[in-house]
Amino acid sequence: MKTQKYRMEIEVSVVMPCLNEEATIGACIKKAQDSLKTLDIPGEVIVADNGSTDASIEIAEKLGARVVHQPVRGYGAAYLAGIAAARGKYLVIGDSDDTYDFARIEMFLKPLREGTELVMGSRFSGKVLPGAMPKLHQYLGNPVLTGILNLLFRAGVSDAHCGMRAFTRDAYEKMKLQTTGMEFASEMVINATKANLKITEVPITYYPRKGESKLNSFRDGWRHLRFMLMLSPTYLFLIPGALLFLMGLIGTLTLLPGPLEIGARAYDVHVMILVSLLCLLGYQLFLLGFSAQSLSRNRGFPTSDTLIRFVSRYFTLEKGVILGCVTFGVGFLIDGWIAYHWAKNGFGELQQVRAALFALLLMVIGAQTVFSSFFLSMLGIPTEKTESV
Repeated sequence: MKTQKYRMEIEVSVVMPCLNEEATIGACIKKAQDSLKTLDIPGEVIVADNGSTDASIEIAEKLGARVVHQPVRGYGAAYLAGIAAARGKYLVIGDSDDTYDFARIEMFLKPLREGTELVMGSRFSGKVLPGAMPKLHQYLGNPVLTGILNLLFRAGVSDAHCGMRAFTRDAYEKMKLQTTGMEFASEMVINATKANLKITEVPITYYPRKGESKLNSFRDGWRHLRFMLMLSPTYLFLIPGALLFLMGLIGTLTLLPGPLEIGARAYDVHVMILVSLLCLLGYQLFLLGFSAQSLSRNRGFPTSDTLIRFVSRYFTLEKGVILGCVTFGVGFLIDGWIAYHWAKNGFGELQQVRAALFALLLMVIGAQTVFSSFFLSMLGIPTEKTESV
């Protein structure tokens, strides 16, 4: 979503999403306005309303906040609309349920003025007041999700889902945020990391909210987790695929000459069938990983995976088709050799199960390579959107 150029007279825009927060929206707006006035900063308060049916809009307008209406429901959708309407050089965002203290705007602005591009609030390096956060979220949900995000994307943050943050207008443009749901919080950290933005955390206090919570622990937690996995095809597809493929291929080649005896046990053709299937499964996951990376890049999500960039640079449809056809051809020749000797012996008993299984493996891998090459090339067809990414 393109944003309008900010006017220089507005230095700070405070953006709050709102859905039926009449009990707290007034307090949040007043704190933000008083903070801007105390700091002598030219700023504005924007309330991104997401379909409130209570008095939230009237309260916000009465206090002088600018209300932006977003009919598309969703945490991210509200923020996208609010930030698009903002005019400030610096943007401070936070929930309007009074769980975050907008009187502490200065601690977010100071790092931005010193060159930081994204300032994250951290409730865990600060203080979580009693009753502010369910124990499940405090000791399991948030730490686990933050740990997974750090593992997958090397973000190095302590509270990836804190709702109070600040960033520069230029940083927002670089992050290219798109998601409309709760994934917005994860997407911001992920895209900021992939764009190599300078990120800093500041400790904050998290207060008990007033009113009904809009969160659903398991649903929203799963949405964050699945979003992180979908934006990390390397860990979801490529690494598991590579491991399964190598294990299966080594096992297949080891059993190709004959049974393998380890101690008192012999591993024969049944195990070879199993490892061949592992090889095929791993190769399929590997191909899915490349397709997912290509799709992610075409959708505008930034990617920094070295392997993917290498393949994107040197891969061509023709090379993939040739490689697939050669692999398929080798398997076909092996099957032809088996058929020739079978016919030569009068179509009698056939004892070439291992060779036939290996030939089948090569033929399937070859066919997968050919058709996946076409599919990857289809995903890579330039469009107006991809050319601008």
